[in-house]
Amino acid sequence: MSARFTVAAIEGLWEQSTEAEPTHPGAALRRGHRVPAQRALERVDVADRPLAVLVRCFVLGAPVRSADLDAALPSLGIEGATTLGLVDATGVDGPEVRPRVDLRPYAFADAAGQGEWWLASDLGELATGGPLPEEHVLGVGGASMTLSGLLMQSHAGATLDLGTGCGIQAMHAARFSDRVIATDVSERALAFARFNARLNRMDRIEFRLGSLFAPIAGERVDRIVSNPPFVITPRREGVPAYEYRDGGMVGDGIVEAVVRGAAEHLAPGGIAQLLGNWEYRRAGGPGEPDQLEDGLERAAGWAATSGLDYWIVERERQDPSEYAETWIRDGGTRPGTPEFEALHAAWLDDFADRGVESVGFGYVLLRRPADGTEPRLARAERQHGPLGETPGGLGAHLADCLEAVDRIAPLDDAGMRGLRVAVAGDVTEERHHWPGDEQPTVILLRQGGGFGRVVDAGTGLAALVGAADGELPLGVLSDAIAQLLDVEPTELWDELAPAVRELVAGGLLRPVAE
Repeated sequence: MSARFTVAAIEGLWEQSTEAEPTHPGAALRRGHRVPAQRALERVDVADRPLAVLVRCFVLGAPVRSADLDAALPSLGIEGATTLGLVDATGVDGPEVRPRVDLRPYAFADAAGQGEWWLASDLGELATGGPLPEEHVLGVGGASMTLSGLLMQSHAGATLDLGTGCGIQAMHAARFSDRVIATDVSERALAFARFNARLNRMDRIEFRLGSLFAPIAGERVDRIVSNPPFVITPRREGVPAYEYRDGGMVGDGIVEAVVRGAAEHLAPGGIAQLLGNWEYRRAGGPGEPDQLEDGLERAAGWAATSGLDYWIVERERQDPSEYAETWIRDGGTRPGTPEFEALHAAWLDDFADRGVESVGFGYVLLRRPADGTEPRLARAERQHGPLGETPGGLGAHLADCLEAVDRIAPLDDAGMRGLRVAVAGDVTEERHHWPGDEQPTVILLRQGGGFGRVVDAGTGLAALVGAADGELPLGVLSDAIAQLLDVEPTELWDELAPAVRELVAGGLLRPVAE
């Protein structure tokens, strides 16, 4: 586009506007308010007017003058934009045109380098001014950006994007895959995804209509990526069932179905990555005290009973009201209205009837073991704090951790003692002392990247990590530290060995290549 319709150019408009008013229009838009952006676009220089027209039309979802849009699209023109379904206009001589889609630039960086696409989706609440229709096709949001940052960034033969929506995950996967199969139950979503692929000249993606794994029945793939419609929605009259987020099942059934189905459709060594919810439920028979069924353990059980390696990370947990408020508002219904309160009551009734105490959200990584081997990774953890600084997303970190786990999982005690490790470059040590005391009361290891882990190390483990430069085997280091601390070497090793395995799995220690 001649108007430089890019992320950097739009950000430049917002930065210019802060010279006149302190409010940053981009930040306000992310909070759901477009007035600062509208005011900023009214003050642009002549050279930036074509860009401002495109932003007003396709990002803010506001009508624009026909002549202005025609000038901003000198090659396509209004007639071409109308033919493509981007705008609604009776002709190029009409006074103004209205957008029919949200169309905006999207920039990213991964192992293949930097990239930027234009992505189309349905108009959002800011443009429509009311609740979304049930067939709404969502654009790039927080969840889709989270998932794209988690994806493995190494070569794959065939990748399945289950529930592709506007196609964003399929497009990311196509940068590392020979071919991608993108599926969805929504014909409208597939139309947007197909359009976005063609708009950005991507030809490795095949689009198929259908639910869950039905479109690839009898096939296996090397990767599965899915941002499934996992939102837990009451199955009650009057509650909207949005196609982009509601899988049509009770509770967290859609996430369970994706996890269990992955086992059948992954090739040996294949990896699946998805986002999901899991319910924490109260259960107890008549006259028995209620017992809390752990949601994270339930999710781990879906993978374990399917014979898969798994690594599940819970990032957040909400009570029923918080969860309901989040997703009712997501659908465009505003708090304080009778419609919002009716939906709120429906959600709370559903959770109460089914004994749901809270809902967890997080990341799921699954792997089918190679033929003839047993699962070797079984990890379910809670990481509710802030993530570390990881440029390009967590995908590379996850890949490094998987490789490290594969390295140490088959090692027996003698193998671990002979292993050489080096501390990761993003790990720092933090010591806390009581005033006047020479010895620290707390020693913490902090991970700067990855999940931003904080480990209470203790004297022995801190000493081992401090000496871990990849030169000496762990057994030699442990025995030397035992001598310095004047403790029994065997007892210290028994304490350190499982802690070292945990640090390796979390990326704080890295095995050194032989």
